Amino acid sequence: MADRNTLRTTAGAPWPNNQDSLSAGERGPLLLQDYQLIEKLAHQNRERIPERTVHAKGWGAHGKLVITEDISKYTKAKCLQKGAETPMLARFSTVAGEQGAADHERDVRGFALKFYTEDGNWDLVGNNTPVFFVRDPYKFPDFIHTQKRHPKTNMRSPTAMFDFWSLSPEALHQVTILMSDRGLPQSPMHMNGYGSHTFSFWNDAGERYWVKFHFKTQQGHDFYTNEEAEKIIGKTREGYQERLFNTIEEGKYPRWKFQVQIMPELDAEKCDFNPFDLTKVWPHDQFPMIDVGYFELNRNADNYFAEIENAAFSPSNIVPGISFSPDKMLQARIFSYADAHRYRLGTHYETIPVNRPRMEVLNYHKDGTMNVYGGVRTGNENAYYEPNSYGDQGAAVEDRGAQEPPLKISGDAARFDHRVGYDDYSQVRALVMKVMDEPQRQRLYKNMGGAMAGIPTEIAERWFGHLRQVHPDYEAGVRAAWMEANQSEEYMANSHPVTDDTPQQTSGNNAGDQPQAAE
Repeated sequence: MADRNTLRTTAGAPWPNNQDSLSAGERGPLLLQDYQLIEKLAHQNRERIPERTVHAKGWGAHGKLVITEDISKYTKAKCLQKGAETPMLARFSTVAGEQGAADHERDVRGFALKFYTEDGNWDLVGNNTPVFFVRDPYKFPDFIHTQKRHPKTNMRSPTAMFDFWSLSPEALHQVTILMSDRGLPQSPMHMNGYGSHTFSFWNDAGERYWVKFHFKTQQGHDFYTNEEAEKIIGKTREGYQERLFNTIEEGKYPRWKFQVQIMPELDAEKCDFNPFDLTKVWPHDQFPMIDVGYFELNRNADNYFAEIENAAFSPSNIVPGISFSPDKMLQARIFSYADAHRYRLGTHYETIPVNRPRMEVLNYHKDGTMNVYGGVRTGNENAYYEPNSYGDQGAAVEDRGAQEPPLKISGDAARFDHRVGYDDYSQVRALVMKVMDEPQRQRLYKNMGGAMAGIPTEIAERWFGHLRQVHPDYEAGVRAAWMEANQSEEYMANSHPVTDDTPQQTSGNNAGDQPQAAE
């Protein structure tokens, strides 16, 4: 008989592996038969109502994407051809905070873009960081739990965060950036955006290329220290909204340079690293940046709720010429984001004006919440199923020209341990010891040590062990800052027993942004 604390599914079956997704080969893609992964993601999407589970606090505006360079040899996407100009919507956000949270918290910023192309909507849903905390989607709901509130205290828990991170060394890259200067940008205009995942392009010849998307701020990188942010929060909790809105109202339209990195499809098999690992960047000396164009934000929403809060971005929204990759986190997000919108906004969330494509949409979806049309929109009232005999009478028919080339996969269907065979230290070492200067390192040490104040010693020592493998100076600097934070009069005056899991101010603890070795 199994032990009483055996991990089980909601139907009561014992579950053998809660760490690794079921994939076809070590590098993916994932298998839909991994029902417990689907269950975890679907359950997470329904844990908060009615605001977004993550990225609840956000700021956005309308604009345009302009393509100035020729990349037609890589992609047939009409919106990416030289001279194309596409209307768009951008939404920036924090990750952990609720709708009423302060804007100037140390956290990862969401960087979501919706392009209203002539072939339908293309959504690029990324962050202001090119990497992430985990590489397997099985761990994403668990990670988000550590960023939310403790179920007993209803407060943020530094212990939960560093316990999870210290048991997940792949998070080192992202946590380092979170605690660096770029972990607290002054405004949405002063940070980069990234697709983060590896995506793919495909051209008219049916050739596939792997691609990384980069959007470089043309306003410069400006940041606040924790102390500066605390003063701002004491005056306003809406600092990002104020700066973005007022900048555009004054006619000072912010811009981001659009660049890509390209890898031929078969070159992925020759890489000495996994190009589909979300916790790593592609070295720029091997995969140089290619200019594509820029996007500009030039119009504020007329109604924030209708156009920004109701906006629904999903990586599953692609157009011919752009597609996915075996990136396991991306594969899971393709399902998870659209499912979150169905739950939050209704089955027909893409008929909401801000989400609606800029052309007539015909399909065979039927009924459900928020079906404002009263029936299916197929082009013929008798064609409410498919296949049917009404194609020559206006009914919707397939466009086989939108079919992308086959995605090459190999390997056995199994749960591959995502913690084995990966180097989670060298890119972090390059970032800290080569990219950062000494003042930047000192601020990094202070931010991280302060965020760790009050966590159990055994968790701190486990984390220090990872920092030591990056570089002894990294461990020593953070350890000294941690000891100072624990001994500070302010901390001691406000401390509680460890079981209370007291959170720290200005959340140097949430998820964050990054300067990186590849930038």
